[in-house]
Amino acid sequence: MKVQSSAPQAWDLKNPGVLVATGFGIGLLPWAPGTWASLASLPVAWAIFEFAGQVGLATAAVVACVIGLWVSDACVRRAGAEDPGAVVIDEIAGQWLVLLAVSPDPLLYGLGLVLFRVADIWKPWPVSWADKSLEGGLGVMLDDVLAAIYAGLVLYVISHWIGV
Repeated sequence: MKVQSSAPQAWDLKNPGVLVATGFGIGLLPWAPGTWASLASLPVAWAIFEFAGQVGLATAAVVACVIGLWVSDACVRRAGAEDPGAVVIDEIAGQWLVLLAVSPDPLLYGLGLVLFRVADIWKPWPVSWADKSLEGGLGVMLDDVLAAIYAGLVLYVISHWIGV
């Protein structure tokens, strides 16, 4: 079981790495910070897609993953916890990866949110393996990337099935 730390010194938002890792403080919300971060990432994804297309959103997702590895690893060390709940850059990156499967559409983006949160919480294999076996920033990020792959594939199939 992964331990969570709420030590205030671990979450100084004046630290740029902590600011990014916590999704600009969203991760410090007391209830369901991962869901709030996923929800907040939807309009940002939409804007990125409108401005730079699918390639722009893919680039943003990859950049979020790479930066997420670094900042989440630093937060894991700082907080003394394997997967601190306040670190939500993994949910942001994962949600953006899911949304690569479709064009911006309110129904599909909402469905993508639900599918990603279900996959991230349910943790089908190998998501569960990554969550339990990997440490540091890689462990924080990879389970969400794997959950995003599941959710993105299901979202893609559904979008074609309903014709949106």
